[in-house]
Amino acid sequence: MKKAIIWGANGGIGAALLSELKAAGWTTIAVARETSEIDSLADLAFEADFANPVSIEQAVYSISQEVESFDLWCYTAGDILSAKVSEMTPGDWGRIISANLSGAYAAIHYSLPLLSEEAHIVFLGAVSERLRLPGLSAYAAAKAGLEAFAESLSKEQRKKRITVVRPGAVATPLWEKVPLRMPVDVAPPGKIARKILEAYE
Repeated sequence: MKKAIIWGANGGIGAALLSELKAAGWTTIAVARETSEIDSLADLAFEADFANPVSIEQAVYSISQEVESFDLWCYTAGDILSAKVSEMTPGDWGRIISANLSGAYAAIHYSLPLLSEEAHIVFLGAVSERLRLPGLSAYAAAKAGLEAFAESLSKEQRKKRITVVRPGAVATPLWEKVPLRMPVDVAPPGKIARKILEAYE
């Protein structure tokens, strides 16, 4: 049976991906800041603070006691903030960079020994990285950094497939954090989750 690990499994896309994988017969391991809402969906669930590399390392160690290797590794965690640079605090900047970029680095850094030789690694990017909208400087910078990070990683891990999924507007709770109107054609999280699963196959 194939095994998948989803970082940020309690978010909109992460939870949808967890459900799609379970329905497809995968063994699923979920990692989230809070697991109470996903315990029933995942075969195994672990808590981690994605802003804390030590917490991520400890989570990976605990996972390694239960699972030998993964075929699919997904980082769907993230956060967003709408604030002008002149008004954004260093703490806010750090939080957004940490959730979208530094956490992705730490998660894959500690996870690499657990990935099968030809594992598929998936990072959740964003179309808005290229739009670079005012007020979203931290988010855009984090997602742009993620693109560069994934490209460099792919040259180091040549036997593994590495994909950055760049969805447009998705109906997740992140919309509540930005002063933008949700588009009429917004995609449900399940649609993005199915595309990730299709990319693996």
